[in-house]
Amino acid sequence: MKNPFRSTRIFLGEMVGELQKATWPTKTELRDSTIVVVVAAIILGLFTSISDFSLYQVVDLFTSWVS
Repeated sequence: MKNPFRSTRIFLGEMVGELQKATWPTKTELRDSTIVVVVAAIILGLFTSISDFSLYQVVDLFTSWVS
């Protein structure tokens, strides 16, 4: 039977090694990326809200014609 502690130790060692190889963003890159994500989320939210409101108005208009 395999020793679970040994395999866990090997996994953690490999994980740390891979994380050390990674390139981490600088503060400026992180700030700029965060701004891009926030602006994109706001634009997507506005688009979704406007689309929802417009479609609601169109459906309401059609249902008022039928009634």
